[in-house]
Amino acid sequence: MPDSVLPPTPPVPLAALLAREELALRQIAGPVGADTVLHGAHTSEMADPYPYLLGGELLLTAGVHIAEAAGSGTYFDDYVSRILAAGGAALGFGVAPVHDTVPRALVAACDHYGLPLIEVPPRTTFAAVARAVWDLMERARTAGLRRVTEAQQSLAAAASRPDPVPSVLRQLSRRLDGRAVLFGPEGAEIAAAGTATEAEVPLSALVRRLTARGSATASDTTPSGTHLAAYALGTGQGFVLGVAAPHRDPGDHTIASVASVLLSLLTGEHQSRTGADRSSALVRLLLGAPPEDVAPLLGGDRWVVVHAAPDTPVSDPVAASALGAGLGSALIDLAPEVVRVLVPADREPAPQAGWTLGVSAPVAPQDWSAADTQAARALARARATRAPVVRHGASGRPGLAELVPREEAEAHARTLLAPLAASPALAETLRTWLSLHGSWDRTAVALAVHRNTVRQRIARCAALLDADLDDPDVRMELWFGLRQL
Repeated sequence: MPDSVLPPTPPVPLAALLAREELALRQIAGPVGADTVLHGAHTSEMADPYPYLLGGELLLTAGVHIAEAAGSGTYFDDYVSRILAAGGAALGFGVAPVHDTVPRALVAACDHYGLPLIEVPPRTTFAAVARAVWDLMERARTAGLRRVTEAQQSLAAAASRPDPVPSVLRQLSRRLDGRAVLFGPEGAEIAAAGTATEAEVPLSALVRRLTARGSATASDTTPSGTHLAAYALGTGQGFVLGVAAPHRDPGDHTIASVASVLLSLLTGEHQSRTGADRSSALVRLLLGAPPEDVAPLLGGDRWVVVHAAPDTPVSDPVAASALGAGLGSALIDLAPEVVRVLVPADREPAPQAGWTLGVSAPVAPQDWSAADTQAARALARARATRAPVVRHGASGRPGLAELVPREEAEAHARTLLAPLAASPALAETLRTWLSLHGSWDRTAVALAVHRNTVRQRIARCAALLDADLDDPDVRMELWFGLRQL
C-alpha cells in the first residue's frame, strides 16, 4: 500500500500479534514469515468490505455473510480479491458460532492471492484481538517517541561539541544506520559520516533536483531499496542535508528534520557573524546603550518583530530554533506562550508550518518596542481569524492618519479615549473588537477571555465614552484614535 493511503498509526508486525499466547491465534493460509504489518483491526460481516477499509487492517469476520452454496462458485475469490484491493493486510476468521471450521474454499483463495488468513478460536473474542492490536500499536508508538527523544538529545549534545557539524552528521548516521552528507551551495560534499554506498550518486542527483526546484525536502528510493532523503537547510545559503538509509523506520523523518535544524543553525549566515557581535550588542543594551547604537552589530537598518504561537503546546528550544532558521534570524526569545523573533526587514516572513504568526511593520531600531506591540496585536488577530500570518498595516494603501499631523492626531486620540485611560484592558478589548468587526467570539479567542467578558467590557466602554458603538461613524473615529496610541 502507498504510504499516503495508510492511516497515520505505527505499524504492528502480524507476527507480534500471533505471538500473543492468550489469543491462541493460528495462521492457516497465506505467506508465512512475510513482513506483514497491521495498521489497525476492523470487524465487518459485509460481503464486500472494500468501502469500509482504509488500508493496512486485520479484517475480522465470523462468516455471517457466507451463503451455504458459496464454496461452489467464485464467492471466496471475489471476497479475498476485494480485501486486497482495499489494502487489507490480513483476514481473521472466527470459528463459531456460525462456522465450525474455516471454509476450505476460503483457505484456498487466501493461499492463491497471498492474503494471510488467521484462525480465531471460539474462546477468543474479536474485541480481544482488536484490543491486542491497539496495545501493540501503543507500545510501538511509545518506543518510537522514546527513540526520537533519545535521538534529539544525542544530536543536541553533538551540536555542542567543538566540531559540531561532523559530530551531528556522525550521530545522525548512527541513529538511521545509514549515510549522512552535508552538501554545499554548489552541490559539493562538505562533510559526511557513515559508510559510503552505491547510493552516493543517486543521493547527489536527488540533492540537485531539490535545489533546482527550490523545494524544502525531497525523497526517493533506489532500485536496491535504499531510502534517500534531502533537506534544504533554512539558511538561504544553499546548504542541503542528504541522507541514505537501508530501511525506513517510523521517526526517521523527524530525527533527520531535527538534524537539519541544528545544521541550519550551524551553517547559517547568522552563524557566520561571530557570537561576539551578538554578545556585545546584548551587553551594550544592558549597560544603557540605545537600540540604534547596537543594531549595526546585528546587521540591518530596518527590522520587523514576529510573534509566533505554536499550533500545539510547545516549549522546545529546538522548535523555536527551527522557527528562527525558517525566518532567517537567530535573534529568538522563547517565552512561555509565544516565541518572539527579531528579523531583518529584507527577509519577508513567510508562513511557517505549525505556527501562527503576527508580523509588525518594518521599523528602525529605536521603534523596536512599538513593533513588538504591533506584532502582538497582529498575532491576536491571526489567531482569531485562523490566518497563518497577519501583518500590521498590510493593506499598503495610504491611511487617513497620513492626512492629519501626527501631533494633532495623538492629541485628538488622547482626548477622545481619556475615559478609558485608567483601564488598559478596556482599551485593548475595544481595539480588538473593532479590528474583528464587532465579533464577540473572535474577540474572545484573541484575548483568551469568555465572550460574556467581551460583552461586559464593550458595554462598559460604550458607557464611559457615552457613544453608540453600533454607529459606523463612531466606530471609525474610535479606530482612528486607537491607532494613534
